[in-house]
Amino acid sequence: MRAEALLLFFSFSIGIVTGDWNILSYTTKKRDHHQHHAGISLKNYCESWRINVELNNIRGFDVVPGECVGYIGKYMTSTQYKVDVQRAAEQTTLFLTNNFRLGADGKDAWIFDIDDTLLSTVPYFKKHQHGAVLGCRGATTNSTSMEQWMEERSAPAVEHMLDLYHEIRARGLKIFLISSRREHLRDATIDNLVKVGYLGWTDLILRCAEDCYHAVANYKTEKRRKLIEQGYHLWGIMGDQWCSLVGHPSANRTFKLPNPMYYDA
Repeated sequence: MRAEALLLFFSFSIGIVTGDWNILSYTTKKRDHHQHHAGISLKNYCESWRINVELNNIRGFDVVPGECVGYIGKYMTSTQYKVDVQRAAEQTTLFLTNNFRLGADGKDAWIFDIDDTLLSTVPYFKKHQHGAVLGCRGATTNSTSMEQWMEERSAPAVEHMLDLYHEIRARGLKIFLISSRREHLRDATIDNLVKVGYLGWTDLILRCAEDCYHAVANYKTEKRRKLIEQGYHLWGIMGDQWCSLVGHPSANRTFKLPNPMYYDA
């Protein structure tokens, strides 16, 4: 996960300073009159912001708008988030049921991202609700803090994803995990995945030193290209960030899980 994406992320408590820039403050003067007459509430605004992040209309943000910190935090721990993930999993199953036929060459493949696709980082952000780390301005400090948490191997499985993972394996697809985690986290990542029940993937691809010079989207696109050159047929990609899904070559279908917490590019 990019240090930039973690630099100014939100906490789950009210009162944390998430950044100097705030979109509501920026646009308030222009919208006050119209909002007053239209009856637009803060909840309406924050839900609109979240939806437009998911639609990839809002890109490259460094901070969640300050007024929406609490709202986004509640969403990520809500029943609605779990239902949204479940619906994505169900649509994946429907796609495979209607379209997938196992080939004879053993080269049918599926790609998963890891963070907030298979493993949840929500406990990390909840743990730092007082801003002791996230309030710091240094990207290195925040990146180090996140990686230290990853080394603890304590991330839980994203609900509904463990069942989907094993369903896809049972259909005979080879599973590739392509993550923006760095190579030195390999042992911790494997231990954490196995601990919560993810087993039997074909390859775990992490970022080496050279990969860190490239945008995440370019890095993941290149890894997909190499898989195709090895003869794999990419049936699907599932991730929580658009950078996991965009670019060519891609797969027959892509499925995005909700995540308005941060933006990787």
